[in-house]
Amino acid sequence: MTTPADTTARAALDVEQAYALIHDGLKPVHGWEQVAIRGALGRVLSQDVIAPHNVPAHDNSAMDGYAIRTDDCTSGATLNIVGTAFAGNAFSGIVGPGQAVRIMTGAMVPRGADCIVPQEEVIQADKQTVQIPVGRKAGQNIRRAGEDLAQGEPALCAGKRIGPAELGLIASLGIAEVTVYRRLRVAFFSTGDEVASIGKPLAPGQIYDSNRYTLYGALTRLGCEVLDMGVIPDRPDMLEAAFRDAAAAADVILTSGGVSVGEADFIKEMVNRLGQVAFWKINIKPGRPMAFGKLDKTWLFGLPGNPVAVMVTFYQFVQDALLALMGVSPLPARPLLAARCTATIRKRPGRREFVRAIVQAEPAGWAVAPTGAQGSGVLRSMSDANCFIVLPEAQADVAEGDAVAVQLFDGLI
Repeated sequence: MTTPADTTARAALDVEQAYALIHDGLKPVHGWEQVAIRGALGRVLSQDVIAPHNVPAHDNSAMDGYAIRTDDCTSGATLNIVGTAFAGNAFSGIVGPGQAVRIMTGAMVPRGADCIVPQEEVIQADKQTVQIPVGRKAGQNIRRAGEDLAQGEPALCAGKRIGPAELGLIASLGIAEVTVYRRLRVAFFSTGDEVASIGKPLAPGQIYDSNRYTLYGALTRLGCEVLDMGVIPDRPDMLEAAFRDAAAAADVILTSGGVSVGEADFIKEMVNRLGQVAFWKINIKPGRPMAFGKLDKTWLFGLPGNPVAVMVTFYQFVQDALLALMGVSPLPARPLLAARCTATIRKRPGRREFVRAIVQAEPAGWAVAPTGAQGSGVLRSMSDANCFIVLPEAQADVAEGDAVAVQLFDGLI
């Protein structure tokens, strides 16, 4: 991890600077295992999946129709039907001059035939004969052996995260097991005397801990092996023990709370003493106080304490880092959608802001509006939203009707 000497002393980093520092030096975890394909969903391939045979395995028909010889249709010939080819039940003979075979989609192309004429294009047909129009070309409506995958070539490359389509592709090759990276181990805990665990009565000034449950959900959906270490009070000895235990057990540590400026914020001092810190602030809203560093061989992300800030920093910075450590390559793109804002948004230039919003299709195109109150503690604003409006650093107020960039939750969260 590269850490410029003045990084922690400077003002908050730009989004791109922070992202680059996070990804400098990230490498996939060591270790892999073989799993059955039903257990491979969400896992990341550590080795290429090689096609053991051609897909499709043989030339086959792309249409229901008739397998013919193109030499026979120069003048609209009437051909004798000598058999039928079904998918899984091939015609065993040879198509000779003046002959045709009735063929179904997916059926092996009979020997001698070099073209499939779709049934809706023939001039006339009965059980014995078919009249073929002129102008047929060799290879029409035939899917060639190996057209999708050639034997011996990679069907899926290492670094691919396995989804439903990949499961089907692997199964289509007759492969029962694949080799994947081991699960990424992530330890997480909340900090602060003001944070109470569910099931305990609230003392004056306390709030229930939602951040651990948000992070549990996000990490579980990624397929991480999670270690929930609970709520750690604002006591240096207990915090240090928690950091040491987490570093010994996990590849990554996630904390929430304790990274802003305050009398009880021990984490900054402690991490500086126990490990290496790249930065403490990012120029965004919400989520400005965010720490990134390393304790020995374990990566550390210190997230803010406010619930929405936790989600914003996780999805904008932490998630891609975890995917990289899981072995995903290349990382998924995050396209932005252009939409018309239907409300006024107040903003001062200087920080990149992520506004929780609802985007929907209207006759004139995409339209988007904030969900309402945008405080970093208003967790319902995330539950109600389906996107972020992403306002760049130089952006000032947004007027009703202005075009804005939208980052959809679908595929992000």
